[in-house]
Amino acid sequence: MTIGLIILIGFALKGRVTHEKFDSAKWKNWTESETEWSLRWDMMNSLRNNYDLKGMSKNDILKLLGEPESKTENEFGYYLGYSKRGINTGRLTIKFDKNKVTDFSVWDG
Repeated sequence: MTIGLIILIGFALKGRVTHEKFDSAKWKNWTESETEWSLRWDMMNSLRNNYDLKGMSKNDILKLLGEPESKTENEFGYYLGYSKRGINTGRLTIKFDKNKVTDFSVWDG
């Protein structure tokens, strides 16, 4: 019974959990296209797990992720493309206090 439940959960999650390794050059050069609609979204787990964004400077973020699609003095916003949940898209928001990252969030909607 346990093995059957594990297999069932595996099929339910298939296609939702991605393991695309974060690649700074791919992230910065990404353009939304039919073949790569969710590339940035797919790299988010790797980015969060392998880079300690909190405490990074604005320059460090710009080197890592490139220019954001939206930018204020205290916040950078990066479009992530389709999140593979219907027609939802994602967004990475990075918040700064002075020059250091204080928080970041990923929005799916």
